[in-house]
Amino acid sequence: MTTAKHYPQADFDGSVPTRTALHAYARILGDWLKACRPRRKHWWHASLRPSLNGLTTGVVHAGIGFEVELDLKNSRISGQTSEATRLDEPLDGQSALEFSRLLADFLTANGVDSSLVPSTEDYGDARFDDYSVAHARVLGEVLSSVSGSMAEFRAAIREETSPIQLWPHHFDLSVLWLPGEKIDGEDPENEEYSDKQMNFGFTFGDEAIAEPYFYITAYPMADGMMSIHLPPGTRWHTDSFTGALLTYQSLLESDDPHGYLLELWTGLLAAGRTYMLASG
Repeated sequence: MTTAKHYPQADFDGSVPTRTALHAYARILGDWLKACRPRRKHWWHASLRPSLNGLTTGVVHAGIGFEVELDLKNSRISGQTSEATRLDEPLDGQSALEFSRLLADFLTANGVDSSLVPSTEDYGDARFDDYSVAHARVLGEVLSSVSGSMAEFRAAIREETSPIQLWPHHFDLSVLWLPGEKIDGEDPENEEYSDKQMNFGFTFGDEAIAEPYFYITAYPMADGMMSIHLPPGTRWHTDSFTGALLTYQSLLESDDPHGYLLELWTGLLAAGRTYMLASG
C-alpha cells in the first residue's frame, strides 16, 4: 500500500460517498465480531485490524475459523474459512443489506451457526452508487500510513497498550495507552470508567469536524495537561471532545509528517505520565 513515512494527498471531499460505504461495511463486520467473539476489555473483541490490503477481522473462532478482509487496495471483500473455502467479491457500492447478506450466506453455508447472524434491522438497502475504487485505494493508503506510524510509536511504550484497531462505529483508527492505574471512586470491574488511559487516534471526519483529523485524549484529563505547549499545527479542542487536535491537512504541511506525529504523540504521552499517574 504505502510506507509509514509517506502520507498521501487525498480528495477527502470527493471520497465521502466511498468512505460512507466502507464505514457501513465495517460496521457489519463489527457486528459479526460482537456476535462471534468472547468479550475483551475495552471492546477489543469488536474492532477491526489493519491488514496489508485494508482492514481485517483477524481469525475468528465460531464453530469454524474464519477471517474476512475489506480489501481497500483492490476494492474487494475477501474471506476464507478453516475448511479452505473462500469468498472473493468486488466492492462496487452494494448496499449495507446486500453486503450483510453476502457475508451471512458465505459464513452460514460454511459452518457458522445461523443464530450468530447479526440483525439486519439497521442496515439500509440503498446502494452507494458513487463508490469509487480509486478513492477506496487512497483511503486505504492513508490508513496504512497512520497505522505504520502508530506501530512505531506503540513499540516504544513500556506500559500496556491496546492493539492498533479500527473502530467500526466511528470509523476511527486508534491505540490506547493503559498505564495500569485505577481511578479512585470508580468500580474497578468496569474498566471503561476505572482505567486511566490515553487514546491516540485518527478519523476521516465526523458530524462535529468534517475534515480528517488526529486526536489525543486523556481519561481523566488531569489538571495541567492542557497547559502544556503543543507544536505548530496542533491545538487544544474542547467542543465535541476535550483533547489535542491535528488536522490531516496540517500534518501534510509539516516537513516530516511521520516524524511530526511521533514527536507529538511521544510528548503528550510523557505529559500523561507526569500529570495522570500517582508516581508522576
